Amino acid sequence: MSSEQSLYEKYQLKQVINASGRMTILGVSTPREEVAAVVNTGLNHFFEMKDLVNKTGAYIAKLLNVENAVVVSCASAGIAQSVAAVIVKDDAWLLENLHAAPLEIPHDIVLPKGHNVNFGAPVATMVTMGGGKVVEAGYANECSAAQLAACITPRTAAILYIKSHHSVQKSILSVAEAAEVARAHNLPLIVDAAAEEDLSCYYEMGADLVIYSGAKAIEGPTSGLVLGKKHYVEWVKLQSGGIGRAMKVGKEGILGLTQAIESYITLPKTTGQEMVDKMTPFIASLNEINGVTGRVVWDSAGRDIARTEITFDEAVLGWKTKAIVDAMKNGDIAIYFRGYRANEGKIEVDVRSVTPPQLAIVADRFKQLFSGEKA
Repeated sequence: MSSEQSLYEKYQLKQVINASGRMTILGVSTPREEVAAVVNTGLNHFFEMKDLVNKTGAYIAKLLNVENAVVVSCASAGIAQSVAAVIVKDDAWLLENLHAAPLEIPHDIVLPKGHNVNFGAPVATMVTMGGGKVVEAGYANECSAAQLAACITPRTAAILYIKSHHSVQKSILSVAEAAEVARAHNLPLIVDAAAEEDLSCYYEMGADLVIYSGAKAIEGPTSGLVLGKKHYVEWVKLQSGGIGRAMKVGKEGILGLTQAIESYITLPKTTGQEMVDKMTPFIASLNEINGVTGRVVWDSAGRDIARTEITFDEAVLGWKTKAIVDAMKNGDIAIYFRGYRANEGKIEVDVRSVTPPQLAIVADRFKQLFSGEKA
């Protein structure tokens, strides 16, 4: 019995085919062997933690050609600690008393209304944990630079921009435009780029703090990365003596993410076209099923990620799309998809974490489902 099989059997866990992408609910990603090796080394040695934080941060900053960087426990913690950092700055009393901050301390965090989303937890919850108060600019389907600027007052501590497929994409100002507004009002711009693949472009566009998930595109251990201007990152580091204490990252996470970033920027990446090639036989198999149509679609947030869009003719199949998604999760092997558009009769398959044999299993499972066979 392999160690993989024994874990599933020992804890009576269901095996999973992750066709939804780098999702937290499924454990996000599977780090490379060299990353796992560094994590193991980190677990088995001691370090002066402040020294480890500072020197790995400096190493990452040099790799990415940014002023400063720090590893945190996850991207959500990065939001909360970045908000706290721009409110507290280097005020020693406020660091320990954020919960009792005087009302005159600027704490409003302005973001486009269409960016106040739930990514698995609400953005506003993370802002509030950091002592901030969300102020929404514009409308759910529109936010211009002028509308963003109109919400800035003496109580504003920062501008927040959520770069994500969860956010509204149309009629929203760009990161560069948000940076111009921030500079014009002498405010920091925080960009949450949790699942984004480019680790330097938002910093280069003028963001003061940029937050990434360590376990998504970078494929590191559970962790997050905050990079940006030197003094802002130093303020984030100070939060280890404030709210960051409840969000601390272990030595293994710090070292593992540092290695993952180095591997990420030096090793070749899977291209969108390679994803298309991988999914082509799968799409052909799907299109053999009456009432099912598969086609290639591209990431709505502009990343070089190709996915399979599956459209179900509910009248022909006699199934509602939500019921299909639920049935695929509840088979002997749990199969997860991107179900954001299930209400439209569509789901998406992200093939980055799926092998070709697993794609064949998925196609066969659809055929079984619509023929009435048991999974």
